[in-house]
Amino acid sequence: MKKIVFVLSIACLFFVLNACKSKSESNQIQVTTDDNSKACLDWEGTYLGVLPCADCAGIETKISLNMDNTYQISWKYLEKNDEVYVNEGTFTWNSTGNIIIFENMDTNKEPTMYKVCENYLLQLDLQGNVITGELADKYILNKI
Repeated sequence: MKKIVFVLSIACLFFVLNACKSKSESNQIQVTTDDNSKACLDWEGTYLGVLPCADCAGIETKISLNMDNTYQISWKYLEKNDEVYVNEGTFTWNSTGNIIIFENMDTNKEPTMYKVCENYLLQLDLQGNVITGELADKYILNKI
């Protein structure tokens, strides 16, 4: 009789512990590990700014980013002519999800990479590095 009571006690203890374990597992909160611009920021929209230019007063630049990873970019060289240059295509994200890379661009002439920040884009140099120096703060396009 003592053996039966002991076995039943062990079985009950097993079921109680197993029930507690299942309940605590179902109450766990899922935490995402995607801590990057693509996942965390409201990056879709239009960005505008005047970027530095070697032979004009500046380049008025407007970039529209869409959720389907398409873009439209336009440039106007200030005090040079009234022509507006437009390019459109698709963009991809780098492996860290913080930089967008424009497809369908002349990579030898035009910047194709922008760091996506909260409410602005930061133009990167042709190798994908942050531009430094006295004009570094001029390579920002603000979200409108």
